Amino acid sequence: MTRIIQISDPHIVPHGQLAYGQVDTATALADCVETINRMLPEIGPVDMVVVAGDLTDFGTEEEYLRFREIMAGLELPYRAVPGNHDNVAVMRACFSDRPWMPSEGPVNWALDFGDLALIGLDSNVAACAYGNLSEETLSFLSGTLDAQGGKPTIVTMHHPPVMTGIEKMDLQNLRDSTKLKAILSGYSGELRLTCGHVHRNIVAPFGSVICQIGPGVSHAVTMDLREGAPNCLTKEPGGFLLHEMRGGIVSHHIPVGRFDGPYLFYPDR
Repeated sequence: MTRIIQISDPHIVPHGQLAYGQVDTATALADCVETINRMLPEIGPVDMVVVAGDLTDFGTEEEYLRFREIMAGLELPYRAVPGNHDNVAVMRACFSDRPWMPSEGPVNWALDFGDLALIGLDSNVAACAYGNLSEETLSFLSGTLDAQGGKPTIVTMHHPPVMTGIEKMDLQNLRDSTKLKAILSGYSGELRLTCGHVHRNIVAPFGSVICQIGPGVSHAVTMDLREGAPNCLTKEPGGFLLHEMRGGIVSHHIPVGRFDGPYLFYPDR
């Protein structure tokens, strides 16, 4: 039974800084790593961790090296795709020693676990908050899916192609998603599209597939569905997703941190 953990939007900043002057994202990512490692006996074995974009806040070498330093404590292998806060060229250089990082072009990759395939896509558009999939990326996706033969598949990228109702984030979602919808909806097997970017656990239909947006590791985009609402963050607890094969793709939301329990519901029975 394959299990994949998805973490999203670490937004690591340089040493001595807080993201947006508010959030200690490095400590939050370290807490996420600790939570995953501690919970492995209960939720494992886990085959892979995927980071769904915005590894850093400004895309600098210092931030990527700090991200790697924190993730070195993770007791699992991981792969990543870039988000709008990432710099693909700098990210490529900082992960050039990893076999999943292509030497040129979009940061696209694929893994086959036997009962489940995992595909990572690059939706980064340089210097833009919104996302887009290049023709090269769409061709990579189409060819990789064709080779799966209907195997259950998770496709991960940063920008969601669905409207969430959070106006300022919807303005920054994936552009030109018609071809993507056709490719995914035409797949013969079970397929789940997973994304980051919105820092909230949101599920929506996209064509004939489910699109699931993962929570942020450190903070959330404020839940404000009013028209004209400002773009704000809220210091809600961070979280991550656990995707597993259980007669189909099942996804769990797990909060980061330590909490009281477990307690038996009826200890005297």
